[in-house]
Amino acid sequence: MLIKVSDLVEVIAGRDKGQRGTVLTVDRANNKVVVEGVNRVLKHVKKSQRNPQGGRLSKESPMDVSKVMLVCPKTSQRTRLGVRIAADGSKERYCKKSGASLGMVSPAKRPKVSI
Repeated sequence: MLIKVSDLVEVIAGRDKGQRGTVLTVDRANNKVVVEGVNRVLKHVKKSQRNPQGGRLSKESPMDVSKVMLVCPKTSQRTRLGVRIAADGSKERYCKKSGASLGMVSPAKRPKVSI
C-alpha cells in the first residue's frame, strides 16, 4: 500500500464518492484508511463525568483503501501511484499520470564492501 498519512485522496466508490480529504490514519494489516470528513458515522455516547452531555457523536470510520485514489499535487487530478528507483539506489513514490515525485519510500542501499 503506497498511501501514507497526510496524503490528499479522493473517494471513488460508496456514498461519499467524489469527496476529497487528507488521510488521518493508515491500517496496513487490514488495508483500511481513515480520511478526514469522509465516511462519517454516528456513535451514541452515554452520559458520564467525562462527557456530561451524552448524545450522538459524529466521527470518521475506516474505509477500504481500494475505495480511494491519490490526488496528484501537480495536476489536482486523481492518479495511480508507482515506485521507481532513483540513480542513487533510493526508492521514491511518483504519480503515474504526471510523473511528479511524492517523496522517498526507502533510502539508498549501501554498497557491499569486501575485505
